[in-house]
Amino acid sequence: MRKVAAKLARAFGGLKVRYKLVILHNLFFLVLSLAAWFSLIPVIEEAARAGPCDVSPAAAADGPADSVPQSYHDLSRRAKLNLLLVLGGVYLLGVLLLELFVMPLYIYRPLRQLLEADEASRRGDVARELIPEELIQNDELGQLMASRNATLKKLRRHEQELEQALVRLEQVADDLRRKNQMLEKAKRNLADQDRLASLGLLSASLAHELNTPLAVLRGSIEKLTETVEEPAAQEWLARMSRVTERLQRLSASLLDFARVRRHQIEPVALRPLIDEAWQLVAIDEKASQVRFANEVDSGHWVLGNSDRLMQLFVNLLRNALLAVSAEGRIWVRSRTEQAPEGEFLAVMVEDDGPGIQPDVLPDIFEAFVTTRLDARGTGLGLAVAEGIAHQHGGSIAAANRPEGGARLEVRLPAAPPASARR
Repeated sequence: MRKVAAKLARAFGGLKVRYKLVILHNLFFLVLSLAAWFSLIPVIEEAARAGPCDVSPAAAADGPADSVPQSYHDLSRRAKLNLLLVLGGVYLLGVLLLELFVMPLYIYRPLRQLLEADEASRRGDVARELIPEELIQNDELGQLMASRNATLKKLRRHEQELEQALVRLEQVADDLRRKNQMLEKAKRNLADQDRLASLGLLSASLAHELNTPLAVLRGSIEKLTETVEEPAAQEWLARMSRVTERLQRLSASLLDFARVRRHQIEPVALRPLIDEAWQLVAIDEKASQVRFANEVDSGHWVLGNSDRLMQLFVNLLRNALLAVSAEGRIWVRSRTEQAPEGEFLAVMVEDDGPGIQPDVLPDIFEAFVTTRLDARGTGLGLAVAEGIAHQHGGSIAAANRPEGGARLEVRLPAAPPASARR
């Protein structure tokens, strides 16, 4: 019996609220009707027996003394019918009132609002997850709605605070990564500076050792030039003199790593400077196979030191020469640019080589960064070129040409042409 009752209780508990209420109020009206029926019918029958009845003399003479008059049966039947109609009408009126007004307004609609709001919360629809305050009543369901709204508001507030904390954490993490990168870069720069300092000391020592024999060699060449009269020998001695001068310039360049030297700034014609720089680079036998074009405007002059600018363009041209293949192309162009601080000349050294690797391009001007893995690449040429450009108040940039190859662009302060200075 208990198992049957437990099964019925579980089955009843699994029904929706509306069906539970329908069953309950139907049972209530049934019990109420049965109670009214069995309570009123005996009273009506007793009243019908005790009341006066119109009995004809013929019916009294013919019928038995204890027989029930017909009028009693009619009265009892009418009373039962009226009671049944009254109870049925009250039941229908009660069901209609409950199902059409009371239950939908105070039970079904609040439950439906709760379910819809919960569904909106599961979908993430923040705009519909809260029940409007004007729909919340003061009963237990209303208290449940208000408590749910307060809990959701608090939850959303905590979620916003968590999102803001995550954003701040990401910002801190980004800042930390950026500072770590700066620290690593500073460490690399410090190591490079140590290497440059060591290289500067070595360069100064090497330059000091080279200067004396170079001076003796140059003096000997000059004496031979005065004594030898043969044209072939004179040409050979002139070539030796130019090579010696080049070695002395290289020695002076080595000293630049060890000390800062003051240089005279003056107007320098750009096109002849490029030609001379290429002649120095053309000592390499590969230069004879490469097509070089100097397209710099003959009227373009820059303010600077000719020796330092020569070193800058020698480094750029030599870098391009080592990058291109045999029968490659190298050309130099120039154009004027206007800037708030004055007029500049942009000099582009371009080649049709393989270009600069994308991972190397951002750090191409840092010391000891090189794309050549052979012994000829030290990673100092472009670093020195950048330093010279900055010393002249200019800048240098590197990029890859859309057609292929690399482009190194130097911006230098422009000087008026010779005709304008006269």
